[in-house]
Amino acid sequence: MDTRRCYDGPPPDLTVAETLEKGHGRIETRKIAVSAEAVSHLDWPGLGQIARLERTRLIGDKSSTEIVYLITSLAPHQAGPERLLELVRTHWAIENKLHHVRDVTMNEDRCRVRAGARPLAALRNAAIGMIRQRGLSIPEARENFREDRYDAIKAVTGRIL
Repeated sequence: MDTRRCYDGPPPDLTVAETLEKGHGRIETRKIAVSAEAVSHLDWPGLGQIARLERTRLIGDKSSTEIVYLITSLAPHQAGPERLLELVRTHWAIENKLHHVRDVTMNEDRCRVRAGARPLAALRNAAIGMIRQRGLSIPEARENFREDRYDAIKAVTGRIL
């Protein structure tokens, strides 16, 4: 006996949201479709919803589309499609504001330290936080602290030794 079902159309609980952003010479559209229908059929502890995110980017006359599939432990009552779009954007904001800075400005990718890499990452995060609190750009602060070590000590300790 064949127990498979053939489904026509979208899941009955499918919800969608869309955002449109213009800036930096591009137009970016994000469309998300979210459902919890399949969750009970999947062996994934803690799974709340599944989603399909389509990002379309238009720069001048060139268009590109990327489709990604997402899973979340958040149930539909905790996060609808609008909230999930917001969470995805927030994730990339963290990636761009912290990880990119660590990788590019702090040269983290070139670091060959393996034992003790986590403490070094924590120190880099602390340094980035202190630099931003002072209202400086990371490259400007690195140059400034390289030239004036007392200023670096003052930034860390709050006083000059």
